[in-house]
Formats: sequence, structure tokens, C-alpha cells
Amino acid sequence: MSELPAKMNAVILRQGGYAPDALPASQVRDVARWLEQATVATPAPGVDQVLIKVKAAMVNPSDLAFIQGGYGQPRVEGAPAGFEGVGTVVAGNGAYAQSLIGTRVAFVAAGSGAWAQYVAADAAVVIPLRPDLRDEDGAALIVNPLTAAAMVDLVPESGAFIASGAASQLGKLMAGLARETGKRMIGLVRRNDPIAALKDLGASHVLNETSASFADDLKAVLKAERPTVFLDCVAGSVSSKVFAAMGKDSHWVIYGKMTPEAPELLEPGQLIFMRKRVEGFWLVSWMQNTDLAAKMKAIQAVQARFADGRWHTDISARVALSDVVAGLPAALAQPDGKIMITMD
Repeated sequence: MSELPAKMNAVILRQGGYAPDALPASQVRDVARWLEQATVATPAPGVDQVLIKVKAAMVNPSDLAFIQGGYGQPRVEGAPAGFEGVGTVVAGNGAYAQSLIGTRVAFVAAGSGAWAQYVAADAAVVIPLRPDLRDEDGAALIVNPLTAAAMVDLVPESGAFIASGAASQLGKLMAGLARETGKRMIGLVRRNDPIAALKDLGASHVLNETSASFADDLKAVLKAERPTVFLDCVAGSVSSKVFAAMGKDSHWVIYGKMTPEAPELLEPGQLIFMRKRVEGFWLVSWMQNTDLAAKMKAIQAVQARFADGRWHTDISARVALSDVVAGLPAALAQPDGKIMITMD
């Protein structure tokens, strides 16, 4: 193995800590407020970590919340941004970490971010990839696919569920998984354009929440399907109305915040008398609290779905690492799809 460079190119954070005025991910454009291009020291892997030469990284809504200081983890000024990507292990600290040298892996960054030429990550949570998996799918393997698998698993067998933000990559994955598992997905979108595609992927119903008939459409589908789980990445006023309209024992699972509108419990008594409940979902907690056998089963199933074409990562734009600050705003203006950051 050739000697590693002392310095690397990266996209780093301009501020540290948290900020109270973070925008919803859908409204983020001028990333120069929070990011800058830089040359920084190549990270050294800590105990039981690997060093990965990054091939590609993804831009997720969680990244856009984090760079502003609106995510559940504090920023570190001057550290590279980005959570998720794909690359090859080039160094390791510890026996297992060293055994992964030369292996192509999907990763979530630990300490140093994914929007850089090299990243340090915990060896125990990187995922060795099948050789027949595309880099595009490997770079997006963890945040959305594992979240989709874990959350759809919350839905009772043969049951129905509601998914907001259904036009997103995560929503598309859930639609396919719903069909595969015999569960019925009711997708919520804000445009008519993605409705047909989501139904083709496996959604049983897709409702446009901006339609004049939305309230009547929702009432009819709730009566027909009786969903008990609401998987929500929007957490706004519409979400509140949907949850209030759902029946007994309904479960509102919030895993994102895509609107500045504040959600509210319109009928607090439902929590008491209808046994309804509200909770959050974070993939990191799921990975920490799920037993190894269940995690491995989910990871293998996710890779198999991508390898055989049941799932597919739609790339709407590719931005070079050296052009992220200047080029990301235009890429973020593209509807749907994923943005991939490629190394120079």
C-alpha cells in the first residue's frame, strides 16, 4: 500500500454547535453560509476504526439539517461535513479493522465527515459490500434503506401504514418494501407528478396533500385501510391532522422535520382514551439496540434488494468534491432523486 497523504481535500463546517434558526432541508440552497472548501489533515483511525478512501458520498436531508446546526448532534467547526458514503478501506487500527483493508464498504462517518477524500469510521459498523452492488447503491445503503427496513418492520403483518414525504428516495424504498412484504402503503406527496411512479413501485394509495379533495380522500382511505402506523418525515400541521384522523392504537413515528410549521396534538385525549402514541425514530439508536442477528439479516436483505434490482438509487445530480459549495445549490433545486458527491 502506498503511503497515505498528510493532507486531503474536504468540505468543512464553518460553525460549531447548534443553531436555533435551521431551515427545513427542502428550503436549503445557499450552502456557503455553512460550508467551505478546504485542505485539512488526513484523519488517523482511532482504536477499532478503519480509514476509508472515499469514492462517493451522499447528500441526505439529515446532512442539510446538520450543517446548519439543526440536527441532534453538535457541529465541530472545521470538521468535514457529511454522514454517508462508499469507499475502500486503506488502513485499520485493531485486528478486525486491519482485516478489512482492501474491502469496499458502505460507511457512516465517525468523527470526520464523508464529504472528504478520506474518512475514519468505526470498523464494527462499516458494511462490506457485495461485488455486484453499484457504488451508487453502496453510497446510499445505510441512512435510507436500513431506515426503510426498520420502520416498515414496525407495521403489523398484512397491515397498512401512512408515509409522508413519499416522493423521496426513502419513500420509494418503502413503497417497494410494502409490496414485497404484503403491507399496504398510503403515501402522502405535495405534487401529482410522483403519484403514478409510487403506485408502480408498490404504494397502494398516494394522496396529494395540497389537493382540494385531500380531506375527503384521506377520510375514505382511512376508512378502507385502517392504518395503525404513520411514518412521518414532515412533522407539520398536515401531520397533526392525519394523526388526529387515525383510529385507535395508532402510532405516530417522527423521523424527520421537513417543514417549519409546528405539529401539535390536536386531540390530546386520544393518547389516553384511544391508546394512541407518538415517538421518534433514529437509525443510530436502532443499530445500537437491535441484536446482531437481526441487524445482519436486515443488512443482507437490503443488499440483495439492490443487487437484484428490486431497489434502485435514483441519482438526480452528481457534484464533484471540489465544487460542492458552488455546485450544490443547483443540485438541491432538482426534484426527487439523490445527490451524489464524487471524488476528483
